[in-house]
Amino acid sequence: MADNSGARQPATADGTLGLDAHKPAEMARLVTESGIVKARLPALTLFTLALLAGAFIAFGAMFYTVVITGSTIGFGPTRLLGGLAFSLGLVLVIVGGAELFTGNNLIAMAWADRRVTTAEMLRNWGIVYAGNFAGALGAALFLHLAGGLAAGDGAVAETAIRIAEGKAALGPVEAFFRGLLCNALVCLAVWLCFAARDVAGRIAAIIFPISAFVALGFEHSVANMYLLPIGMLAGANVGIGAATANLAIVTAGNIAGGALLVALVYWVVYLRGRGGSTRTTR
Repeated sequence: MADNSGARQPATADGTLGLDAHKPAEMARLVTESGIVKARLPALTLFTLALLAGAFIAFGAMFYTVVITGSTIGFGPTRLLGGLAFSLGLVLVIVGGAELFTGNNLIAMAWADRRVTTAEMLRNWGIVYAGNFAGALGAALFLHLAGGLAAGDGAVAETAIRIAEGKAALGPVEAFFRGLLCNALVCLAVWLCFAARDVAGRIAAIIFPISAFVALGFEHSVANMYLLPIGMLAGANVGIGAATANLAIVTAGNIAGGALLVALVYWVVYLRGRGGSTRTTR
């Protein structure tokens, strides 16, 4: 890789180039190894880390809700600013250390490489999904008890209601494909984090994909675990059945976007047919 002068940068001891990020093939190896570790974490550890992730994403969603409330800078700029605010959630997950269902869809890469079993992958997804839901729901309840919805003379509550009702009104096809596109971007953000060599690099890798999915109006199941309940607590005309249906459909879309469009595509490109792996029985 050349710098502006055209000179070649010296290689480091591990064979990578100076200040360069990890290359995609190395990222694929790191994602696979991370998936193996995640799939075999003890249940209590996994659930506790998932609880944190649900709360972290809820913090990002809280920040997003406040930031877009009362904005007069126009539709696009408002959505972009909201997306930047929401990025806080994944920054806390990645840098702080937590287990997020949508990001863990990348375990499908280790599954495709036969390094984890189907049961191990589904166990991780199930425990993490339950933990994320508990963390997000708890955060919604705590904010409600703290009076956070009253901010801005009730304007924040109005925004929360509008968000929840908009999500519940989505048709199944829209909800599925918004979920698919959302988690393609979320998993790409997580994937890019494996290229980074420091915290600043990870944060930079997170901001643009996450801001994009929020600005584009895509659907994130864990964010909805907070946004639907907080809207309902604020008085949104959303029933439990409609909220459950939205979560189910968006979750299916998230799995398709993360596991199929990111994990399995990169597995085909970088790992399919690779020799020397220790395989496991599915």
